[in-house]
Amino acid sequence: MDIVTELEGFWSAVTARGVEVLLLQVLLMVVAAAAAVLIHRRSHKVLTQRLSRQNLPLLRSLMLKIGQRLALPVSGLLMVLVGKLAFGQFGIATPLLEVIGKLLLALAVIRIIVYALRIGIAPGPTLKAWEKVISTAVWAVVALHLVGWLPLLESVLDQLAINVGDHRISLLMVIKLLVLSGLYILIAVWLSGFIEQYLRRMPQLNISLRVALGKISRVMLLTIAFLMALTEAGINLSSLTIFGGALGVGIGFGLQKIVSNFISGFILLGDRSIRPGDVITVGTNYGWVKELRARYIVVINRDGVETLIPNENLVTTEVINWSYSDRKVRVRIPVQISYDDDPEQAMAIMAEAATANPRVLANPEPGVRLMAFADSGIALELRVWLSDPEEGIGNVRSDINLAIWHGFKTAGITIPYPQRDVHLRQITAPEAVNPA
Repeated sequence: MDIVTELEGFWSAVTARGVEVLLLQVLLMVVAAAAAVLIHRRSHKVLTQRLSRQNLPLLRSLMLKIGQRLALPVSGLLMVLVGKLAFGQFGIATPLLEVIGKLLLALAVIRIIVYALRIGIAPGPTLKAWEKVISTAVWAVVALHLVGWLPLLESVLDQLAINVGDHRISLLMVIKLLVLSGLYILIAVWLSGFIEQYLRRMPQLNISLRVALGKISRVMLLTIAFLMALTEAGINLSSLTIFGGALGVGIGFGLQKIVSNFISGFILLGDRSIRPGDVITVGTNYGWVKELRARYIVVINRDGVETLIPNENLVTTEVINWSYSDRKVRVRIPVQISYDDDPEQAMAIMAEAATANPRVLANPEPGVRLMAFADSGIALELRVWLSDPEEGIGNVRSDINLAIWHGFKTAGITIPYPQRDVHLRQITAPEAVNPA
């Protein structure tokens, strides 16, 4: 059956009761579309205003967002139902309105399903931008199926093909591969996200093991999804040998860094040298590890700045892990006092300032040492231990220095300025030689 015959059959079906009835249905569709657009704009504006309010309950916010997506198809569906009831009063069949009603119902269902998948996979702006594109593409396929044009379109696309060696590649095969790959990958990502959330709720497992299992499950599911898409699209898996060779050449020339970072990520998870929550220093970057990703780790510092460090750098360069085997770290605070002051009194004030700070550990207890008799004064050093370096070290150093300053002011202990003694010696001019 060619496309002309198919269109003639569709025209005969919609004009079975006469062209006048068809025109009335079309007119009703135009009126319904205009009313649906007005209702959609009004309801969308109201829903957006309500969503902009602060501290909305999660369930109410979810229902408002679902209402935004259902406003257009539901309002259009109501208008179509009103038209069908009106025609039904006169015993007039409405095949065109029935098709439009099915399409609107399908649009509503597809929007809800795609939104649920987006929330389950990644509730972020990246997938949100593609939500309408995915919904429209899926709805277009369903619409072609509902009107009975999908088999005909598949036949036409299958005829547009080229031969590459012994393999035949058609436009239908390429479209199927793209659509099925996107669908299966979405399902795989959703399942891997569900598995990762389940693993996070298992405190009996080590953090690194949970992250490793989550990454392995994601890689396996994505691989299975891609192979299933190839099989469903009708591609012979034995023909992938050429693709495998090309991939190997690509890795050798241009993808070695990506593969190296990917493998390094599994190495870090395997030896558990860096885990989420660890406080590390890589070069000039200091902060705690927020999460481990396939290609990089996310390190956030006290300023709230997130730094993405490639996994390869953590394997090949020196990394300071402040909490590798023990989360306790020691902080040194140097202070100088004048030679005219009592060092023992100053050391007692420094120890008291350290003990008064709530973040300083009592065991090991703070210690004060007389380090040297420097040029400008007596060099003292306060040593304290912290168990929460991720909360910052500079703030503790600042609080203790301020407490020492107040203690020295009260006790009359001075902090000397840099001093230099300059000795001037007078040199007499040489006597003039009287020539004979």
